[in-house]
Amino acid sequence: MNIRVGLGELRPGFSAGGPVRYNIRMAHRTGKLVVISGPSGVGKTSILRRLLADLPQLIPSVSATTRPPRAGEKDGVDYHFLAAEEFEKRRAAGEFLECCRVYGRQHWYGTLAAEVAPRLAAGAWVVLEIDVEGTLSILERYPEAVTIFVEPSHPDQLEERLTGRGTESPEAMARRLEVARRELHEAHRYQHRVVNENLETAVDSIKRILIAAGLPASSPPPRTPSGAHA
Repeated sequence: MNIRVGLGELRPGFSAGGPVRYNIRMAHRTGKLVVISGPSGVGKTSILRRLLADLPQLIPSVSATTRPPRAGEKDGVDYHFLAAEEFEKRRAAGEFLECCRVYGRQHWYGTLAAEVAPRLAAGAWVVLEIDVEGTLSILERYPEAVTIFVEPSHPDQLEERLTGRGTESPEAMARRLEVARRELHEAHRYQHRVVNENLETAVDSIKRILIAAGLPASSPPPRTPSGAHA
C-alpha cells in the first residue's frame, strides 16, 4: 500500500527537470531526508502544503506513477507520469528508493532516487510523503532520515473524514480503513509521532521537530538537480 496525493502548485522557481542552481551559502551544509507518513484521511497533505509554504528550505520529492493524469495535474509537478513499461524498466534498473502498487490496484507509485540523492548531495532538505512500507525501504538507504508519523486523536476520525470526501465506494472505503488500522499499529517505528487534532498545532509541532533536527533557517537550497526529471 502506498498513498500519495499530488501537491499541486509548487513554490515559484521550482522546475522538475530544470538545471542545478547551487547556493554557495549552502555548500557546507549537509542535506537531510524528511519522511512524513500517516493513514489515509489523517490530513498529511494539508500539513505538507503548509510546511512547504512556511519553510522554503524544504524541497518536495515528486513521486512517479503509472496512473494517468487527472484534470489539472501536470507532469513533473504533481507526479512524474510514466508508462507501465517505463516504470517497470526503471524499477528493474534499481532507480526507485521505494515503490509499490496502491491498494492492490494496477497502478504503481514510487520515489525515484534521482529526486532525492542529488538534492541531498547539494545540501537540500527533501521531504517525502509515503507510507510505512515505503519508509522502511527508505531507511535502509537513509537511516539518518527524520521520520514523522501523523495520527488522529481517535481512529474514528479517519472514517469520518473519508466518508466526508464522498469519493470512495463502500468497498474502497473498507479497504482504506483496513490499511489505516495496520498503519496505526506501525507508528512506533517512527522517530516522532504528531497528533493532527488541529492543523495549526500539528504544523507547529513538525516545525519544532525539524528545527531541532537542524533545519537551516536561511534562504532555500538548490531547487532541482539535473536528472531528477522523469
